[in-house]
Amino acid sequence: MPRAKPFRIGGVSVPLGTSRDIHLKVSERYTGDPISLPIRVIRGKTDGPRLFVTAAVHGDEVNGVGVIHSLMFEDAVLPMRGTLVLVPVVNIFGFENQQRYMPDRRDLNRSFPGSPTGSMTSRVAHSVFTNVVQNCDWGVDLHTAAWGRTNFPNVRADFSNPRVRKLARAFGCELMLNNKGPEHSFRKEAVKAGCAVIAVEAGEPFKIEPGVLDVGRRGVINVMKSLGMIEGEPIKPAYQTKIDKSLWVRAEVGGILRFHIAPGATVDRGQPIATNASTFGESQNVLTSPLDGVVLGMTTLPMVKPGEPVCHIAVPGRSLRSVRRAIRDSHPDDLHRRLRDDLATSITVSEREGEAVADTMNESD
Repeated sequence: MPRAKPFRIGGVSVPLGTSRDIHLKVSERYTGDPISLPIRVIRGKTDGPRLFVTAAVHGDEVNGVGVIHSLMFEDAVLPMRGTLVLVPVVNIFGFENQQRYMPDRRDLNRSFPGSPTGSMTSRVAHSVFTNVVQNCDWGVDLHTAAWGRTNFPNVRADFSNPRVRKLARAFGCELMLNNKGPEHSFRKEAVKAGCAVIAVEAGEPFKIEPGVLDVGRRGVINVMKSLGMIEGEPIKPAYQTKIDKSLWVRAEVGGILRFHIAPGATVDRGQPIATNASTFGESQNVLTSPLDGVVLGMTTLPMVKPGEPVCHIAVPGRSLRSVRRAIRDSHPDDLHRRLRDDLATSITVSEREGEAVADTMNESD
């Protein structure tokens, strides 16, 4: 990508070897006062890769805000070369109103690259795209699951693009979903413009979860190391696998769920996922896994209606046996294990009534 010299965002120049906090105007209030996005730019003493990290493109996805805050006070991310651009809140409107979308009810993550003469959402998208994306070579966009769900940390990336593939592997999540992304999404349009971008999905909305924060911080530092912005070798996870296929298991009847698995667990075909009980507590049916895989995400809401999503299962590109072996051989304090324990606190995992159920939190087989 062509590089402006010196580095400029919102008309503010940031020389090499300096740091600046910039307020990028993206709209105006009814009073005419400016509405701005806070952006921190940190430049190394020599030019090099230009990396942005964004969060809260959806206003309720707060985990990424916590990740970026941790990076802002971390000496380990001060680049020796290149430029780091941190944008903790992209959808400032949704963030302030505790809403996922923009005030005009549009999804900002379906509105890129935007237009300077379009809707409110389109204008915000255009400002972010021209000032952040077009100034950078690489990007990490931090997301969470939608309301009422949680995601085991995973990377979403277009593996047909070599630079994006490099970035996805460097971040260090176990699960890497191979797809280009929805039309007009932030990462898809950025990649089309020549900026290699991955999306990271982790945890729940409206929360800053300790394990997710650790994954995000470690991942960004891994990326900076792999790009040569800072010294050191990236930290590798217990295992990594590309995911080309995943599916949602959906409720068959209305009722109240009792879960038998947790995010990050491995499941065998036919293994119980959840028991659907009536309001009198009587079992109506048991949802089972239709295939061997890893629990990528799941609902955190116990009540369901027919057709509502319960569990998102990813099919790993390597054998389930090798995945279980890698988890079994990992250190007891490994981040993967801590994450599974942390994310499982949002649901109650129990045995199936009347018979023992395989302990999906034990991967020793």
